[in-house]
Amino acid sequence: MRILLLGEYSNVHATLAKGLRCLGHEVTVASNGDFWKDYARDVDLSRRPGKFGGLSLYAKVLALLPRWQGYDVVQLINPMFLELRAERLFFVFNYLRQHNKRIILGAYGMDWYWVNTCVEKKPLRYSDFNIGSTLRNNEDALRERADWLGTAKERLNKHIARQCDGIVAGLYEYWVCYHPLFPTKTTFIPYPMEIPPASIHPHQAGEKIRVFIGINKTRSEYKGTDIMLSAAQEVAGRHPEEVELVVAESLPFKEYQEQLNGSDVMLDQLYSYTPSMNSLLAMSKGIICIGGGEPENYDILGEQESRPILNVEPSRESVVSVLENLVRHPDSINKLKAESVEYIRRHHEYVDVARRYAKFYTSL
Repeated sequence: MRILLLGEYSNVHATLAKGLRCLGHEVTVASNGDFWKDYARDVDLSRRPGKFGGLSLYAKVLALLPRWQGYDVVQLINPMFLELRAERLFFVFNYLRQHNKRIILGAYGMDWYWVNTCVEKKPLRYSDFNIGSTLRNNEDALRERADWLGTAKERLNKHIARQCDGIVAGLYEYWVCYHPLFPTKTTFIPYPMEIPPASIHPHQAGEKIRVFIGINKTRSEYKGTDIMLSAAQEVAGRHPEEVELVVAESLPFKEYQEQLNGSDVMLDQLYSYTPSMNSLLAMSKGIICIGGGEPENYDILGEQESRPILNVEPSRESVVSVLENLVRHPDSINKLKAESVEYIRRHHEYVDVARRYAKFYTSL
């Protein structure tokens, strides 16, 4: 198949492209590299800063549209698949819809169905937008609600969801939002992840436990990394001879990986049921994830045995308790490291995941 992957979130499309190419498909990735993270792509769609950045990008996209015809599959990372206003993306989407065989919408992150479901229906015990029946009113959550609810982005998201041929949810949370409304076109496929050749860096007795946390300055409160950092600092302060805390802030992907390598533990996504791409990357390297590992995550994968993710409730006390317990029982670290890599191999290996995507594409 000829496949065009438009947009990028956390290396999903770049990794999926590698897997699809291993299976013999012709794949083009066109994206902005997910901003400063600078993931690999074949066509760079970065938006230049300044007043005319949007006009320049729109002109570039219009010039590229004739080349974006005749694909067997065009997959969008999100309704906002380019750094353009939603009003402009209606035209781009309609053109792609008309001139290609199948259009797939990725349910991988922030969009109207995610925001609206968490705010109105609240099927999750907690999320980026609610804790139980109470809405979160931090600045980031309020901004996203204002950005998506009752706006052109909402209209665009609904239009694409209705018109596309298939919807792929990458996490349990997003499947909960889309499947009830689009049961015949929505599927769940785990995120793809490459497993490095020498994955596990064993923890040696007497060594400090290296605890890593990545901070996105613009999303720290929203994702809960501010609370996780505070909890980690407390535990590290209590055990200075046993814990080394590493903080990476808004780094390009290559530098981020360099700081992550050799860690024993990663803290990520306080309000998530499931591990993110960052968590999965860490697990593929034999790094224990403290974050989202609710039963629903394992159930949707069909995983009945392994539980390598150290799940936390959305509170500082929960993070302190889980991390403190690991520090007090360092003999469990290497077992959890090995189980983490096996978890990735079993559910997220990028060629296996690409095979599931290809099967879904051809079923439409």
